[in-house]
Amino acid sequence: MKKQWRNDVLIEEIARRLKDLRIGRGLSQETVYFNTGIHIGKIETEKYNITVSTLSKLCDYYQITLEEFFKGI
Repeated sequence: MKKQWRNDVLIEEIARRLKDLRIGRGLSQETVYFNTGIHIGKIETEKYNITVSTLSKLCDYYQITLEEFFKGI
């Protein structure tokens, strides 16, 4: 089986951005999980290489576009 490619710098930036969005909205990791079914803790600690589909779902949850999400990254 092929090993999945991983860009640690990008994953770190995405994790930081997601954590900032969550904290900025006063949400806990548990609340995000309850509302989305996504284990945000694994993503925020960079243990998980997030998919575009999962990122899109989180952007919808935070009511921002993918374009807005990637500004500054």
